[in-house]
Amino acid sequence: MRRVLQADSALIGATCPPVGHPLAGPARLGRRTKLLVRRLAPGDVAIIDHAGLDRVSAEELLAAGVRGVLNCSSSLSETYPNVGPLLLLAAGVPLVDLPNDALFEHCLDGDPLELRGGAVRRAGRLVARGRVLTLEEAQAALRERRASVHEALERFVGNTLERMRAERELLSAPLELPRLRTDFRDRPALVVVRGGGYLDDLRALRGYVHGAAPVIVAVDGAVEAVRACGMRADMVVGDMDSASDAALASGAELVAHSYLDGRAPGRDRLVALGLPHAVVRAPGTSEDLALLIAAEAGASLIVSVGSQLNLTELLDRGRAGAASAFLTRLRVAELLVDAKGISRLFANAF
Repeated sequence: MRRVLQADSALIGATCPPVGHPLAGPARLGRRTKLLVRRLAPGDVAIIDHAGLDRVSAEELLAAGVRGVLNCSSSLSETYPNVGPLLLLAAGVPLVDLPNDALFEHCLDGDPLELRGGAVRRAGRLVARGRVLTLEEAQAALRERRASVHEALERFVGNTLERMRAERELLSAPLELPRLRTDFRDRPALVVVRGGGYLDDLRALRGYVHGAAPVIVAVDGAVEAVRACGMRADMVVGDMDSASDAALASGAELVAHSYLDGRAPGRDRLVALGLPHAVVRAPGTSEDLALLIAAEAGASLIVSVGSQLNLTELLDRGRAGAASAFLTRLRVAELLVDAKGISRLFANAF
């Protein structure tokens, strides 16, 4: 437990690089951060609506080269020790929490913005005023949340028990699979998810991919990273909401996730694009479904890239799906290996 809670201790002792004032750049708006990052360019000012900014989103904002981030929700979680704000602030990216989402009505993509402290101006006119988060504040919040992490654990355990009652299938029922084109039988599978450090892990596995030739399964927008690393996804699983049309049409087998309530968000998009696809009904998240498909279809090993495998990462996301992720890992435990372990094991093998 101590190792888990100290995983980001370096951030608590970090100092914030100096930031020039005023800050100026074109506005880029997106209520869903995972979709917005695909449109960001270096120097943009990102306007998001993301309560409890998580690590993955912060890493993607930094990778896009944003000049500043304006959040229409509270960046600091009230319940979980989320490290997203710390990552931005330690990198010298200003983070401003706005009192509401009115900026989505007052600004358009590309509008030139000037940020001085918490004041946001467009063409010299004040359009919003928010609260500038400081590195010290984010560090103090993280320490406080970690001090009460036992409460978060209690909620997590309670949520898991509720999921066990509502989604018994995750532990015992077989997954009903249609006839799939992708052959997993007696082959390793590489399941790629947009999670903490997933780009670095994926790059580190190039040698493993070349030598072991695993079946590559991308969950939603992770297919973009697979392609960027010079790899080809054999299958894309999920809601199909964060992958480009080009990625979906690249030849991978497409599996739309249908939830227990009958929703299958990705199906309509795939139909509109005229792309052949399968629909699989399963509880949990699309990440869970990808792992279950690999296991049920006969994979000899499942290597996960970007999955939330430890306690800190699960609590950092703070999502209801954390419990189903835990249950899914219980089900596929004997097959599942984290990418970091594989990259270390095979560092000099290929």
